[in-house]
Amino acid sequence: MNKVNFTRGINGKPAASQALEETLTTIEGLSGECFFGYPLIPTPEGRYFADAILVSREKGVILFDLVEGTEVGDYAARQDDLANKIEAKLKLHKELVKGRRLIPPLNVITFAPAIDAVDRLAKEDYPLANERDLAKILSAFSWQDSSDDLYRMTLSAIESLSSIRKSRSKREVSRPDSRGAKLKKLEDSIATLDRRQNRAVIETVEGVQRIRGLAGSGKTIVLALKAAYLHTQHPDWRIAVTFHTRSLKGQFKRLINNFCVEQSGEEPDWTRIRVVNAWGAPGGDERDGIYYEFCRVTGQEFHDFRSASNRFGGGDRAFDGACQAALTAVATPPELYDAILVDEAQDFAPSFLRLCYTMLKPPKRLVYAYDELQNLSGTSLPPPEEIFGTDDRGQPLVSLGDDPRRDVILQKCYRNSRPVLVTAHALGFGIYREQPKGAETGLVQMFDQPALWEEIGYRVREGRLAKGEHVVLERTDETSPRFLEDHSPIDDLVVFLQFGNEAEQNAWLVEQIKKNIKEDELRYEDIIIIHPDPRTARERLGPIRKALFEIGIQNHLAGVDTDPDVFFKTETSSVTFTSIYRAKGNEAGMVYVINAQECDGVGAGLASLRNRLFTAITRSKAWVRVIGYGQGMANLIHEFECLKQRNFRLDFTYPTDELLKKLRIVHRDLSPHEKQRLEQKKTRALELADALERGEITPDDLDAETKQKLLRLLGGGK
Repeated sequence: MNKVNFTRGINGKPAASQALEETLTTIEGLSGECFFGYPLIPTPEGRYFADAILVSREKGVILFDLVEGTEVGDYAARQDDLANKIEAKLKLHKELVKGRRLIPPLNVITFAPAIDAVDRLAKEDYPLANERDLAKILSAFSWQDSSDDLYRMTLSAIESLSSIRKSRSKREVSRPDSRGAKLKKLEDSIATLDRRQNRAVIETVEGVQRIRGLAGSGKTIVLALKAAYLHTQHPDWRIAVTFHTRSLKGQFKRLINNFCVEQSGEEPDWTRIRVVNAWGAPGGDERDGIYYEFCRVTGQEFHDFRSASNRFGGGDRAFDGACQAALTAVATPPELYDAILVDEAQDFAPSFLRLCYTMLKPPKRLVYAYDELQNLSGTSLPPPEEIFGTDDRGQPLVSLGDDPRRDVILQKCYRNSRPVLVTAHALGFGIYREQPKGAETGLVQMFDQPALWEEIGYRVREGRLAKGEHVVLERTDETSPRFLEDHSPIDDLVVFLQFGNEAEQNAWLVEQIKKNIKEDELRYEDIIIIHPDPRTARERLGPIRKALFEIGIQNHLAGVDTDPDVFFKTETSSVTFTSIYRAKGNEAGMVYVINAQECDGVGAGLASLRNRLFTAITRSKAWVRVIGYGQGMANLIHEFECLKQRNFRLDFTYPTDELLKKLRIVHRDLSPHEKQRLEQKKTRALELADALERGEITPDDLDAETKQKLLRLLGGGK
């Protein structure tokens, strides 16, 4: 069915835009993409944008000059100016030019819905239309030699976000079949954002907007471009971009800078658009943070990590407690920003999002993006009605309703190929993990809501997606584009390897990295080595790093040898080593997950270990190597082989509510102190069982109440 898709940017002409959208929707046989207030074009006179542009396979490029009232002014001069500027922009794309001629036809229409007698005002060769005669004017335009490829390239040039996805520096390759050449082709293929991403960038709602999607679906890019788009359209606004992983700071600054220069010809004004940490600390702009700024402006006590941990508890509780204390201490919070954009919202407690919300001027433009799966357990963020609370009348302050502009779901995964992504899910959830003795399932964890699987781009191949039911899930070509996996054999995309010991693993890894750089035409920044345990990363990565230095391969440990805000070194060629938490939000062509055996185990903390493995695998844009030694690695390889035999499909029985509850308890996270206490109690229970077995204690030695309690809890007496 032919239809026009609309992306509604800011053009300051709401009535005419609405009338144009309604009219284009009714024209039969017309299809394509229509953008309002976009693209932005840098010109010597400053920033410039088209009121509306329609890119159509049948018609070519139609530019619209919109008139809100009844005064058309010198509309012919406006049409000439518009056509010249857009033509100059399109001619920068070699693939759209033949000789000196632009291949897609370019036409301009002035659309004035408030004027009845447009014929009277129209000049020859300068079409002027209202709702009644737009279809007739459009019928005279056609694109004779159009093709799918030409249409796609024209659309890409109009959207003009193409340079955003390309690598930081030009990729030089000499062999067409090398890994470097494959990576270059891959990066070029995903240079253009898809329609959902594009709409998420350009369409801004008054109020709260939520963006959800898998790792690799482009949330960070969308958020950065959205911030830059708002900044170029409203240079006077005060905008903040914040996040959880500090190493994302450089990436955000680079993306925002590129977009602003490309769209407006000017660098961003970093005093108006701020890329800041969430927590922050005293020490100038580089160390500033949203929470610290709130405390500074309101004059209340600021808690750093140590004081927050002492007062509110360690881990995530520290920041949550600090934000809650800040919110309750201030009766009238300061309205400091026009827009705040939050990435990685799944890693923040709702109290931080509430803090951001209170710091906004009406209409409270808060955009928060999160990954439903980064915390695989499915204990995702609560709905906005719950996060932001209610007003005096008990009505929710924020409700997204069913407006797709307020609740954007990015289903396509552009970072990970289907085999890589499904491997991460299979091992993250323990889909093919052997059922431990006495357990009801081998699963480690599962979403509370089965429907989430479909939201993140899986479809049911067999069975039924419901609790207690058997189901087989697979990814589709629509949500996992084929080109992401077609560049290499499947057996090369994901490799699991077991070694005899750590030294053997390390020696193999050093040889592989050497080969990647010397033979595969991969650059230093195409390689990430991830160690899953943040506490021992420095010590365990040391011997590998030393061996690489000895053969002249520079490398660094992210956040230790670099500033905490830096992940990849840009000034020198250097391979990145990292612990799992610093890896979040970053990506590379070749990812090595080492000492992976540490992500296997039983009992408490297993869910967290599997989440680390999931996060590590999903850093890969092309190839991933999961390596380790010992029984733990053998177990992981067994799970991976089961997945491969089933052609990368997830085949399992969905846990019931009762079983889900058990999984959360059995595999829950414990602090080192809690783990120690659990081990002590297990030892005492074993000693009691041994003593009963040996006859050192008889059941009669236990008081009646204890005996009854043991029988009941162990299932012997209900």
